[in-house]
Amino acid sequence: MKRILTFAILLSFATILSAQTPKNVNYTFTEASELNLIGKIHEETPNPYHRVDTVKYKGFTKSENIQVRCSAGLAVLFKTNSSVISVMADYGYMNRNPNTMGVSLRGYDLYIKKDGEWLYAASKANADGKEEQNLVLIKDMDDTMKECMLYLPLYSEVYSVKIGIQEGASIEPLDSPFRHRIAIFGSSFTQGISTCRPGMSYPMQLMRMTELQILSLGCSGNCKMQPYFADVLCDAEVDAFIFDCFSNPNAEMIEERLFPFIEKIQAAHPGKPLIFQQTIYREGRNFNQSTDRKEMEKQEMAARLMAEAVKKYKDVYFIQTNATDKLHSTSVDGTHPSDYGYTIWAESICKPVMKILKKYGIK
Repeated sequence: MKRILTFAILLSFATILSAQTPKNVNYTFTEASELNLIGKIHEETPNPYHRVDTVKYKGFTKSENIQVRCSAGLAVLFKTNSSVISVMADYGYMNRNPNTMGVSLRGYDLYIKKDGEWLYAASKANADGKEEQNLVLIKDMDDTMKECMLYLPLYSEVYSVKIGIQEGASIEPLDSPFRHRIAIFGSSFTQGISTCRPGMSYPMQLMRMTELQILSLGCSGNCKMQPYFADVLCDAEVDAFIFDCFSNPNAEMIEERLFPFIEKIQAAHPGKPLIFQQTIYREGRNFNQSTDRKEMEKQEMAARLMAEAVKKYKDVYFIQTNATDKLHSTSVDGTHPSDYGYTIWAESICKPVMKILKKYGIK
């Protein structure tokens, strides 16, 4: 009986391995940055997968330096007729958050266009210690040409991302169907913490909903309207800004920094819309009195100052957000939403954002 059970376990394990690595497939690899890499707030960085050149821009703390080098919000657009698509990557730092799944942390999320819409195709990550092995995302597809979008890891720094296809198939860059350039600067919410896969952060969902190119500068725990982050935003070639900048700072910091932050951005980008989001309701407030008090102070300060800001400054807007349902069932850890929570968030801001942007010919 033990021999039969052991054989069954080994057979099951062999089946898993064969599913991960198709037999008799010879791969050719193309560096992702040689295709069409989108989502970067600055196009030119020494490492193409870094969002910010941390040598050029000074002032970042160690934590901030690490976060802005992660590839959160970046995606690769390409066309291929391969029946199999894989990824082989070379990693630097990995920010291993206990509330973020491995696929979001270091994995890849593939969408393929079908009937004019981006449709989920596959998402995977290699096991610990095997991160740099060839990772087969999908196999057994037909040999028609497909338009693909591959989201990169949210909480890892990558030095190289090679996309594998079967030998004899073709791969080429896909022109971006996403319009304009909309920057989002925000907290861990914006970076996509606690998602199951990279394409489920609210900026990436908003991008698919609107077909606007969203450039995500999410920086976990560190979106506090710092002057050096304003420097990065001032130099960005974008059409509009969306901010999630009331989630990390306390009420006093919001009061101290908001107006100088607005004035610095506007001096560099006159006439462009600056859309500020109210921070979401955190479910950890439900019974924790101190958390409830701090969050209420932040929200009230943000609401009071933004009421002044929209009168004082032209092209400044304040919108409300929501990331929970009637059952309050969308939180992962009392602070960060689940995939479903981020879907609700993206849906809650989609119409007001598009209404504002339409005034500026962005639609």
